[in-house]
Amino acid sequence: MERFHKPAGGRSRRLDLARVLVVHGELAPRLALQTILEAGGYAVETAATSSEAFEKLDEGRYALVLTDSCLQPRAATRHLLAYARMKDYRPATAMITLDGRGRGLSARDRREVAIRTEDLPLLLSNVAELIGLRASRRYRPLTQAV
Repeated sequence: MERFHKPAGGRSRRLDLARVLVVHGELAPRLALQTILEAGGYAVETAATSSEAFEKLDEGRYALVLTDSCLQPRAATRHLLAYARMKDYRPATAMITLDGRGRGLSARDRREVAIRTEDLPLLLSNVAELIGLRASRRYRPLTQAV
């Protein structure tokens, strides 16, 4: 998704937004995360499966890959994050997990989505911190020759 900003001079120029890939097997959490991140100023693409996510990683560049911890098959999440980390542009990676109150729930109960509005600033802050931390590790300042 490209967005453009039209300056006062009338010429269009591309506005670079940090791109985030959200990978989640369930539709409701995937759409909720997409909506929240887009409202926070990020360009978001989504994938419902790990194979779809692998294709998107091969086609595009992302500042952050955010994935469900329960992708099927079981090892898909680890493989996807390892694959993302091996890309030459080295995106930040993070896994979506249930909080402490969600432990011990049945698989049926875990499909319910609860995103509290008071948590949104913290979520967006964590995303910005992940992207910034990865960028600072990727680009080290040049040292002056002696």
